[in-house]
Amino acid sequence: MQQRRPLILISNDDGVAAKGINELIRFLRPAADLIVMAPDSPRSGMAAAITSQNPISFLPVSKEEGLSIYRCTGTPVDCIKLALETVTPRCPDLIIGGINHGDNSAVNVHYSGTMGVVLEGCMKGIPSIGFSVCDHDPDLDFEPTMEPIREIVHKVLHHGLPQGTCLNVNFPQYPPYKGIKICRQTIGCWEREWCSCPHPRGGADLYWITGHFSNHEPESTDTDKWALDNGYIAITPIQIDMTAYPLLQDMQEWDW
Repeated sequence: MQQRRPLILISNDDGVAAKGINELIRFLRPAADLIVMAPDSPRSGMAAAITSQNPISFLPVSKEEGLSIYRCTGTPVDCIKLALETVTPRCPDLIIGGINHGDNSAVNVHYSGTMGVVLEGCMKGIPSIGFSVCDHDPDLDFEPTMEPIREIVHKVLHHGLPQGTCLNVNFPQYPPYKGIKICRQTIGCWEREWCSCPHPRGGADLYWITGHFSNHEPESTDTDKWALDNGYIAITPIQIDMTAYPLLQDMQEWDW
């Protein structure tokens, strides 16, 4: 009996027309059936946002054997929630966010709509992976990421992931890559995050988001930022349980 092909649900935050998601489709189509539901325009920085005040909709972009693509008016997380209830014929074997145009390492994981996709899949109990490249070029050459992505997807389909965990995968800006590092999330934060300019009609000042990432541990060789800065693909296992267990234990001793 012929073995059933894996089913992978894909979304992103750069929009359904972005090169990254379309290259991901090309990379994975030989190995799996794909359902894609992605925002109809860029939704970068949406994190795990959902649409709660207005209805959303989706429309087919294309459909053929083993590949269905839809564009949705909602957020990246809306796309996953809606796709799972409307267009997936069974529970997907894997959910993927990406390939994102831009770095999602360190604290960026909290802001990223691509990683919102991944965390939503994780909360649904489905193995989930986010792929990002540290380059915002809309016409970036994604070809160097193809074999590593195929390898990582194959390993996760084969081994699975523990309940409540998912993977954040980031590629350095410049190939060739030196290899893969399994890393922890870098400790750091964004600084000088706003650039102001006067309102052209005399109104309140306008502010553009910008910023500089301050790495608080640049010498630590076990972090995702160190791996990326030194030419390695960084894979960071993350989890949806945000409980601070050491503090939880300490607080039991407080005088309540």
